[in-house]
Amino acid sequence: MTTLTTAPIAPLLAALFAETDRSEGVLPPALADLSTAQRAAMLRSKTDYIDLYSYMKDSPLAVSRETGVLLYMLARALGAKAIVEFGTSFGISTLHLAAALRDNAGGRLITTEFEPAKIARATENLDAGGVLDLVDLRAGDALDTLASDLPETIDLVLLDGAKALYGDILDLLESRLRPGALLIADNADMCPDYLARVRADDGGYLSVPFGSDVELSMRIG
Repeated sequence: MTTLTTAPIAPLLAALFAETDRSEGVLPPALADLSTAQRAAMLRSKTDYIDLYSYMKDSPLAVSRETGVLLYMLARALGAKAIVEFGTSFGISTLHLAAALRDNAGGRLITTEFEPAKIARATENLDAGGVLDLVDLRAGDALDTLASDLPETIDLVLLDGAKALYGDILDLLESRLRPGALLIADNADMCPDYLARVRADDGGYLSVPFGSDVELSMRIG
């Protein structure tokens, strides 16, 4: 038995994923008239992504069920104590990571989100899951909230916020990644510059795709 597979987190995640399923494909009016290519371009833009995510403040934007379980497994296998997450949304991925910390006998999960409505919803979910005490939920632009007060060493990083910022977030965290630290980048297919960086022969990482859109990278230098 694990924290992930028992109450209160297991039924909470089941309800949150069911909500995610119901909302899939339902776009806010401001985005409904845009093509898929236009929305993808907004995700990659360092100026337009704020508008895009603001329009989707009521959307879960969650990792898949499979990716959630992967996050838990990786954090447990690492014995992770210090985790950083970029992009909290409703806290679905955060619940998986915090469950791993609980089963690793504690630690600290720093996560960041700039949408106030999502911060409130994530706080509610983390409290309901009984893991709020493990989470440092920071409100605001991640380029500010992750610029200070970080652990000396970081075991695992989840990148699942604005795709245009994956490289910038890595710049903030890279010096603290311990050898063997893992990076999980969701929707990495939208981040060609980030992929080129972690896949480079001399970039200091080993990196492989996992599934259709997740990139799993390990710090080696």
